[in-house]
Amino acid sequence: MADDLFKALADPTRRTILDELTEKSGQTLFEICSRLSMKHQLGISRQAISQHLAVLEAAGLVETRREGRYKFHDLNTAPLRQIAERWLVPDSSGPKESTP
Repeated sequence: MADDLFKALADPTRRTILDELTEKSGQTLFEICSRLSMKHQLGISRQAISQHLAVLEAAGLVETRREGRYKFHDLNTAPLRQIAERWLVPDSSGPKESTP
C-alpha cells in the first residue's frame, strides 16, 4: 500500500489533480480536465488524466461514486494520515510540571 501511495505522489500531474480535489472534491473527469487545462495550462488528454486518476484510486487517494451517468471523484486523505503517523514517535516527556 505504501509503495502505491509513494508512486502516486511521485508524479507532479497527480499531485496537481490532488490539489484540485482538495479545493473541490466530487468532480467529474470533465471538470478535472477543464480545471487542469484552464487553471494550470496542462495540455493533457482526457485519457491520460483518466489513467492518472486510476493510479490515484489504486493508491486509495481518490474514491469514486456513480450518480446516473456521471462518475464523481473524491479525495481520500486517510492513506496520507496513515503514512504520516507511521513514523511519528509519541511524546514521552509527558506534561511538564510547573515549579512554584
